Amino acid sequence: METKPKVLIVDDEESLRFFYSEELREEGYEPILVKNGKEAIQILKEVKPDLIVLDIVMPKMDGMETLGRIIGQHKDIPIILYSSYPHYKEEFMSWTADAYLVKSSDLKELKQVIRNLLEKKKEKKEKGLTSTPIS
Repeated sequence: METKPKVLIVDDEESLRFFYSEELREEGYEPILVKNGKEAIQILKEVKPDLIVLDIVMPKMDGMETLGRIIGQHKDIPIILYSSYPHYKEEFMSWTADAYLVKSSDLKELKQVIRNLLEKKKEKKEKGLTSTPIS
């Protein structure tokens, strides 16, 4: 039995976390919900998600600081910055994310980018496994 890919959703708005969670569950993912960057860093000590959807403007620890901390320790986890504010895309730090999307009530684009990034991650993993010599 194949396990569902885990998607960590980091957003301070409870209604949006619930909405994303329901939509992603329907797509076959296992959503993990946290409300800020501090909680995201904490949960990463216990669970390794397959992908992270990260809001930028949040209390306690914003998405940019969270992004920096995560990529410092978990370079192999794809991160999508998902913000209502398109101007953050110009910030240097946002370039380290795997994708930058502007929030929308239509999650088609988000779902597509999640699929694409998880597929790329899977392909990299498979290539890494197949290129290892058998002794």
